[in-house]
Amino acid sequence: VQQLTISTPHWLGILRSQRLSSSTMSSGTDGQVASEKETTPQQNKRSPSDFLKAVLGRSVVVRLNSGTDYKGVLACLDGYMNIAMEQTEEYVDGQLKSKYGDCFIRGNNVLYISSQKR
Repeated sequence: VQQLTISTPHWLGILRSQRLSSSTMSSGTDGQVASEKETTPQQNKRSPSDFLKAVLGRSVVVRLNSGTDYKGVLACLDGYMNIAMEQTEEYVDGQLKSKYGDCFIRGNNVLYISSQKR
């Protein structure tokens, strides 16, 4: 008999526990917990690929490992997280440094992608 062990990355476990703890409790007017809602793993199930599909063609912020931010329209990306952006602005320490028409970012430099409202 073979046993297959699938481990969840540490950060994913933390995100899940934070999401569950914030969604299962609601406070009443006196500051105490009024009720607890039961959630199943099937509810609100959304994968990172679902998020990336949803933000294609929309404004995003891409943070690099170096701390530099790129804000622009997500044109496309691949399985390696290589990113193509349009109307891109480069921010270093919160200050606008450059504007680019098109921008290509190699995936191994990406810390995260966040949606942005413009």
